[in-house]
Amino acid sequence: MTKTSETRIPLSDISVSRRPSASIAVVGSPNSGKSTLFNRLTGLRQRIGNYPGVTVEKHIGTLKSDNKTIELVDLPGTHGLSAHSFEEQIAIDVIFGRMEGSQPPDAILAVVDATNLYQGLYLVQQLLDLERPIVVALTMSDAAKTSGVVIDIDALAERLSGITICRVVATTGEGINELRNALVDLADQPAPQPTTAWPELSNVAQELANAATVPLSIAEIERLIVDGATGANQNVLDCLGADAAERVERYREELFGFEPPLAREARVRYKWVREVLQEVQQKAPPFYSWRTRLGAFLNRPIPGTIGLFLVMAIVFQAVFAWATPIMDLIDSGAAVLGSAVAANLGDGAFASLISDGVIAGVGSVIIFLPQILILFVFIILLEDSGYLARAAYLMDRAMRSVGLSGQSIIPMISSFACAVPGIMATRVIPNRRDRIATILAAPFMTCSARLPVYALLIAAFVPAQDVGFLNLQGLVLFGLYIFGIIGGILTALLIRKTALRGPKQPFALMLPEFRRPNIQTVLIQLYGRARVFLYRAGTVIFAVAVVVWALAYYPRATDIDPMLTENQAAAAQLEQSWLGRAGKSVEPLFEPLGWDWRVSSAVIAGFPAREVVVAVLGTVYAVGDDADEASLTERLRAATWPDGRPVYTLPMVLGLLVFYACCLQCAATLAVIRRETNTWRWPVFAWVYMTTIGYVGALLIFQLL
Repeated sequence: MTKTSETRIPLSDISVSRRPSASIAVVGSPNSGKSTLFNRLTGLRQRIGNYPGVTVEKHIGTLKSDNKTIELVDLPGTHGLSAHSFEEQIAIDVIFGRMEGSQPPDAILAVVDATNLYQGLYLVQQLLDLERPIVVALTMSDAAKTSGVVIDIDALAERLSGITICRVVATTGEGINELRNALVDLADQPAPQPTTAWPELSNVAQELANAATVPLSIAEIERLIVDGATGANQNVLDCLGADAAERVERYREELFGFEPPLAREARVRYKWVREVLQEVQQKAPPFYSWRTRLGAFLNRPIPGTIGLFLVMAIVFQAVFAWATPIMDLIDSGAAVLGSAVAANLGDGAFASLISDGVIAGVGSVIIFLPQILILFVFIILLEDSGYLARAAYLMDRAMRSVGLSGQSIIPMISSFACAVPGIMATRVIPNRRDRIATILAAPFMTCSARLPVYALLIAAFVPAQDVGFLNLQGLVLFGLYIFGIIGGILTALLIRKTALRGPKQPFALMLPEFRRPNIQTVLIQLYGRARVFLYRAGTVIFAVAVVVWALAYYPRATDIDPMLTENQAAAAQLEQSWLGRAGKSVEPLFEPLGWDWRVSSAVIAGFPAREVVVAVLGTVYAVGDDADEASLTERLRAATWPDGRPVYTLPMVLGLLVFYACCLQCAATLAVIRRETNTWRWPVFAWVYMTTIGYVGALLIFQLL
C-alpha cells in the first residue's frame, strides 16, 4: 500500500457539480477498447491526476443522469487479478480498496473485447468473485459480427450469474445509451453470485472468509491462496486469524501440489471459459477482411519496414506543410498585441516586461502549438488504429539486436511525444536490465519539447525548396528524428554490452486488426495534450521568460552613448545586463561551437526544460524599442559577431541542432529517471553522457564544416 498524499488537481479541471452518487471502476484488458469507451461515456467531463505516491495517471470522469452523478475511474489495463506489472498492481489495489487516498469502487464496469471473448471471460469470472455489482460491456461488437462471431447474450448472461451485458461499438456510439442506463442504477443492484469455474478454490476461500475478523471478498482470499502472502496479500492474511498462515499453506498444497499456482489457475479457469464459449458463441468459417489482409501484408519485414518509414516521413512533412498558415496567423497576432501594449504603456519597465518578456517570450512558444498538435494527431491516430502495435512487432528483431525486446519499442515510441510518459511506460518490461537500458535510450527520441527548437532553426536557415516530391525542411526534420532513434539504439547497445549485461527475454504481443480511430477519443486526447502544453507555456515558460527579461533588463545602463541608434543602444544595454554578463562568462566554453554569448545564455537558461530556449531567444532578441517590427527568425538571421560575421551560419545551426538532438535538457526527465530507478546514479550518468555527446557532436560539425 502506497502511503503519500494524492496529487493536487487544479480546481479548473474539476467539472463535477455535486457529490458523486457512486463510483464505478472501468476494468478491462489492454486493447479491449476500455479507454475509448470511457471517453465516449464521459466526454470532456474528465480530470487527470496521479495515484498517491506514484506516477501512474488517474483518469476520472463523470456520468450524469437526472438525479445522479456517477464517477467512472478508468483503471490501467489488466489481464487478471494477479499483477504482472506495476500498472496492473495499481489497478488491482484500486479494485480491492487498498490504494490509500482512493475509495474502493461501489461497482465494476467490465470491458470485454467481443472479438477476443476467450481472454476477456478469464478476467470477468475473477471479477464476479468480488461480490460487487457488475455490468459487462462487449466492445467491438461490429468487428465481431463482421468476422462471423455470433454471441448469445442471454445465454452468456445466464452463465455469468445473470449480470447485465451490453453490446457496444465505442467508435460509433452504438449501444452507449443502453450501457449508460445500466450504469446509472448499477451501484444499487445486488452483487452477483460467484461463478462455479473453480468450486474447490471458492469453497476454501469461503471457509476462510467465514473466520475472518473483518469482511473480506471471496476474490481477495482467492488471490491470497493463489499468489501467496506477498505484498498487499499479507494484510488479508492478517485478518484471517492466528492460524491462518498454516491453513492457507495446507490449502495451497491440496489445490496445487507441485504445479505452479498461476498455471493451475489458468488451466482450470480457461477450461471453464471454453465450456462457456461452446454454449454461447458460434464462429463462421474464417473471413479475411481487407483489414486482416492489410495487417498480414504489413506484418512482413520488407513491406512493413518500408511502410513504417513512409508513415513517419508523411508525419514530419505534414508538421511543416500544414502548420505554416496557422503559425503565421499567431505570429501576426502576437506582433499586433505587443505593439499595442508598447504604444499604450510607454517606455517604462512595466511596458517592457509585458511586451518584451511576456508576449515575446510566451508567444514565441505558443506559435509552435500547431506543429505540436499535428504531430500528436498522427501519434494518436496511429495508436488507435492499431498501427503502433505493429511497429513494435516489426521492430522486435532490431531491438533484440541491441539486447532489448519488442516491449521496449512501445515506451520509445511514446517518448516521441514526451520522454516522461515513455520512461514511465517501461514498467511493463519485466526484466530490470532491459528496463534501465530503455530508460536511458528514451530521452534520445525526439520529443515535442525539441520540436519548437527544430522548427525555428530549420524554418530560418534551411531553404524551403523541394527535393523531388519532398520538402527539404521536412527531410531535415525527418533526419533529426532518425538521428535520435539511432542514438537511442546505440546507447541501449552500449549499456547492455557493458554495465547491464544479461540474458535476453522472450517477447509476446497480440496484434489487433486495423480499426477506425474514434474521432471523439482523438479530440479528447488532443485537447488534453494541448492543455498540458499551454499550461507549461503559461507557468514554467512564463516564469522563465520573466526571469530572463529581468536579467536582460537590469541593471540599467547609465553610460550609453546618446549618439547610438536605438538598436545599438538596446544591444549595449543587453550586453552589460546580468544575462549578458553570464553569457560572456561562459562564452569561451561554447565559442568553439560557433556560439556567441547570446546563444550560450539561451542554452544555459534552457537546461531546466529545453522548450524554454525558444522563449529565451524570443526575450533576448526582443529587447529594444523596435522589438515587434521583425520576427524572431529575422533577428536570428541578422545576428552578427562584433566583426560583422553572421553568428547563425549553416555549420553552426547544424551543430546546434545536433546538440539539441543529444543533450538532456529536461529537469522532469531527470526527476522521473530518479524515481523509476530509485537512485541518482542513472539520471546523473544520463545527463553527463548525453550532454557530452551533444557538445562533441556540435564541435565536430562546426570545426569540420
